[in-house]
Amino acid sequence: MKYNGILVVDFGGQYNQLIARRIRENNVYCEIIHYTQCLEQMKTKKPLGVILTDGPSSVYWDNAPMLDEEVFDLGIPVLAIGYGAQMMAHVLGGKVSKSEKGENGRVKLIAGSSKSGLTVHTSQLFEGIAAESMCWMSHYDFIDQLPDDFVETSHTANCPVASMENPDQRLFGLQFHPEVHHTPFGQKLLKNFIFKVCQCETDWKMADFTQEKIDEIRELVGDRKVMCGLSGGVDSSVSAEMVHKAVGDNLICIFVDHGMMRKGEGDRVMDLYSRKMNLIVKRVDASKRFLSKLKGVTDPEEKRKIIGVEFMHVFAEEAKKLSDEGCEIAFLAQGTTYPDVVESGIGPAAMVKTHHNLVRLPEDMPMELLEPLRMLFKDEVRAVGEQLGLDQELIWRQPFPGPGLAIRCLGEVTEDKLRILRDSDVILREEMEKAGLNKSVWQYFTVLPDIKSVGLMGGERTYEHVVGIRAVNSVDGMTSDWARIPYDVLDMISRRIVNEVAGVNRIIYDITSKPPSTIEWE
Repeated sequence: MKYNGILVVDFGGQYNQLIARRIRENNVYCEIIHYTQCLEQMKTKKPLGVILTDGPSSVYWDNAPMLDEEVFDLGIPVLAIGYGAQMMAHVLGGKVSKSEKGENGRVKLIAGSSKSGLTVHTSQLFEGIAAESMCWMSHYDFIDQLPDDFVETSHTANCPVASMENPDQRLFGLQFHPEVHHTPFGQKLLKNFIFKVCQCETDWKMADFTQEKIDEIRELVGDRKVMCGLSGGVDSSVSAEMVHKAVGDNLICIFVDHGMMRKGEGDRVMDLYSRKMNLIVKRVDASKRFLSKLKGVTDPEEKRKIIGVEFMHVFAEEAKKLSDEGCEIAFLAQGTTYPDVVESGIGPAAMVKTHHNLVRLPEDMPMELLEPLRMLFKDEVRAVGEQLGLDQELIWRQPFPGPGLAIRCLGEVTEDKLRILRDSDVILREEMEKAGLNKSVWQYFTVLPDIKSVGLMGGERTYEHVVGIRAVNSVDGMTSDWARIPYDVLDMISRRIVNEVAGVNRIIYDITSKPPSTIEWE
C-alpha cells in the first residue's frame, strides 16, 4: 500500500468501486476494504483520508452495519456518503428517519441551511462549487437531527440535510452521490476532499495497475496453461491480451457461439481475432444445447444462471478434450468487470441480477479463476486496452452482454423471437450509423418485450410483437441516461422495422435512466 492514500470503506452500495475509480483518476492511490476492517486498517495504515460508502441498509435495522465511534476520533478526515453519512450521524448522536417521499435521480442542491436561509457555501468541501447545482440522489432515509458540533451545509426541497460537517474534526457527510457523472460538480468536490482536506499527492497511475497485474499473472501461472473465454467484447479481449502478455502461447482461447448472438456476430468475432490479435482461438458451436436448456424458461434470473452454468460446462468439456491431448488447463480466465460483480450482489452489495461470468466453477472442473479486470469499470478496461496496444476496433466495440440476445428477449427464448431481435437490431445499427450517431451514443440495441399489440397493416387487423429501442449514454456502465435520438431518425428506424421485420407492428422507445432501471431489460 502506497500511503499517501485513501481508504474506501464498503457498506455494499452499488457505486462503491466507482468512488475508488474517481480517486484513481486523480492519480491518488486507494484501497477498498470491508467495513468490519475499518478501525484496524485506519490504525495500522494511517491513511490520509477515509470515505464511507453508501449501502442498502437502514441504520435502525437490526444488525445494520456500524462503525465504532473511535473511527471518528482518530484525527483522520472522513467523507461519508449516503448510508455512510446516516450511519455516522447515528453513531455520533444524531437521528435518522424514514421519509414519506424518497429522492431518486437528479435533484437541485441548495447551499446552506434550509432553516437559516443561508444560500452560499462556506465549507472547504464545497469550495468553487455553485450555490445551486444538480446532484444525484438515491435514498428514502434522511438525517433528521444533526449530531453535536455538526452544521448543515446544503439541502434540497425534500431533504433538510443534504450535506453536513464537523469542520474542526474534518468529518463530512453527504446524502447525494458525488461519484456519479450525473452530479456535475462531484469530481470537484472529491478533489477538494482529496487535495484540500487530506493533502494527498498524485503518485499513482493506471499504467502501474496494468504492468503490476501482468507481473502478478506471470508469477501465479508460471509455465502452466490458461484457457480464456472470449466473447468478442472489449472486456474479454482486454483480459485475453493481458494474460497473453504474461504467459504467451500457454494461453488457449475459446469462443462459445451459444446461438444468441447478433446477425453475423460469430463470423465477425472470429475475423476480428484473426486480423487483430495473435491469439490461439477455437470456436465452439453450442447453439443447440443452450437453446435446449432455455426451452420453456421465462424467469430472467433463471435464464442468466442456466446460461452461466452452461458456459462452464462447455469450458469444462473443452478443457477435458485438451487434457486428453496432453494439455492440462490450470486456469480459466474471464473478462469479469466490477459492474458484473456489484450487480450480482457479491459481498455486501444488494443483488440486481446474476451475471453469467460469476457462476461458480463445477466441482469436476479443477481450475483456478483468473479475472484480471474484476476491479475495473468499462472506461478503465478500455484504458488498459490502449496501454496494451489493442486495436481500436476491439477497444471501442459497444458492450454486448455475455448471455447475448437471451436477456433482450423477455419471456421464453425462441428461434422466431431471436430472428425478430436480429433483424430489428441490424436496422437500428444501420440507421444510427447513417445518422452519424454510432460513435456519440454509448450503447444501443433492440429488445423484445413479451407482449403483443393490436395494429392495422394492409387494411387488416394485426396482433403482433412490440419491439423496444434502448439507447443510452454512460461512461462506466454503473449509471446511464437515455440518449436523445432525433425524432426523424427514430421515425425512420420505426418505419423500417415495422415494414421489414415480419411479426412486428409497434415500436417503443425506452426513456429511463439507470437507476432506477438497468441498461439491459433482464
